[in-house]
Amino acid sequence: MNGRTRVCFSGCNLIARRLCYNQDMARGWESKAVEAQIETAEARPSANKRQQTPADIEKARRRESLLLSRNRVLQDLQQSRNPRYQKMLNEALAHLDAQLAELD
Repeated sequence: MNGRTRVCFSGCNLIARRLCYNQDMARGWESKAVEAQIETAEARPSANKRQQTPADIEKARRRESLLLSRNRVLQDLQQSRNPRYQKMLNEALAHLDAQLAELD
């Protein structure tokens, strides 16, 4: 750097500029949102953090997958105009509901 050292507004040299970047800038909404999410997660009761067995984890994943599929079928059903396609979607919805009932 030709013997010169660049200095940021707070007096840091170029190497330390990344460390003091936030001193010169106002906090953005992103960092505040992340901070709020962290605080919310820490405020949750510890009962939710119990050790889950692999079977419990798999059951939760399966349930989430079924719920996502069910939501997709409902969206497709609302947009569908073809009676045969609507019938097929209603059957798929009934099948997903039956699978969800088995998990509970």
